[in-house]
This record gives sequence, structure tokens and C-alpha cells, in this order.
Amino acid sequence: MADPTTIRRLYGRRAGHKLRQGQSALVEELLPQVSVPESGPLDARTLFGDAKDPGRPLEFEIGFGSGEHLAGQAAMRPDHGFIGCEPFLNGVVGALNHVRDGNLENIRLHMGDALTVLDRLPNASLDRLYLLHPDPWPKARHAKRRMVNNGPLDLIAAKLKPGCEFRLGTDDPTYCRWAMMVMNGRRDFEWQARTAQDFLIRPADWPETRYERKARRQGHEVWYFRYLRV
Repeated sequence: MADPTTIRRLYGRRAGHKLRQGQSALVEELLPQVSVPESGPLDARTLFGDAKDPGRPLEFEIGFGSGEHLAGQAAMRPDHGFIGCEPFLNGVVGALNHVRDGNLENIRLHMGDALTVLDRLPNASLDRLYLLHPDPWPKARHAKRRMVNNGPLDLIAAKLKPGCEFRLGTDDPTYCRWAMMVMNGRRDFEWQARTAQDFLIRPADWPETRYERKARRQGHEVWYFRYLRV
């Protein structure tokens, strides 16, 4: 396996406002039950105990925010396993609320760098990977910190099954242009857009996030990119 520390360093804050008592209880009681194992190779069996069905389809979300999209996808496909990674503690608490309230047994969470978890999965093991509204790092000198760069994309490409999908969403014009430039330079992903409407309208199976609603209230355009691994 590649050393993900050579691919991307994790930047940004880890915690926000102080947790309330009920939120702290979720972290202490529920998070250990749904956490990704801290070490070793990962697959459906180690994540979900699928001794009889080790071929359960797996999906992966990098930076799930408060977990609305992750929970929505997991509810739509209970036979799939979902892995969500988020370094922000308050976001993890939001996802735990969705797991509890929706009785979602097909979600596993990691509070930390997604690439360290992604690297532990077998190659060609994911049916879908999501990167929604990543930190745009708008200054040019910080461009290397963006997740849409060839190092992370090489790892994403390795873990996706051929013919399966990488989804990217952003409301940041700089990130939109950057992503198009980087992705158009690759030959291992094929953009699925055929008309402008294909990336201006959110697909029906793409649950809206709190961040996306906020962006629209602020008058931002939102772009939806779908790429197939080829």
C-alpha cells in the first residue's frame, strides 16, 4: 500500500463548538460501535462482519460534513456498506445523530484523514466515492492542499472498480475550474456530462446537504460532477 502521508497532509481544524451532554454521550457510546478499525486491511468482512457475504458493495465519502448525504445514501441502499471520513468532531456528531435516528447499521465512520483509510482498502473495491464541497483553498499558493490533485486522485482511481463512479460537488468557482482542469488531464476518469444541465442539476440520488442549501441561499451556483473510472 502507498504511504498516504506522501500524497496529502491533512489541513484544517478538528473541533468547533463545545459538545452538549447528549452529543458527548454519542461520541462515547455510539462512535466506538461504528468506527473504522484503527489498523489493518479493510473490507466488507472487517467493517461489517459479513462472513456470509464478503462481497457487499462499498461506498466511500471523503469529508461528509454533518452526514446528511452519507445517511441519505445509506438509507437508499441498505445492502451496501458506507465508509465516511471527517476530521471535524462536530461533523462526526452530526453523522452519529443520523446513524442513531435512522437505525443505519451500514455506516462506518472515521474521524481523521480519509486517505489513510482509503489506502487500507483493496484496489478496485469501491462502487462509488464521494467528494462533496471540499475545502477550496482559494489562494494559489495553497492549491497543493486541494483534494482534487493527482496524488489523491491516483489513490481514488486505484480503489474504484472499473466502470464505477467518482462524484464531486462544489459551489466554489475557483475549485470548479481547477477540478475541470485537473480531471480533464486524466485518462482514467470519464466525465459523464453531455449537456450543461448534467452538471447544473443535482441528480435524484444525490441527497442535498446542509452546506449546499446554505450555498444556494447565498446565491451560489452549485456544480455536480460525475466521473466513471475507466
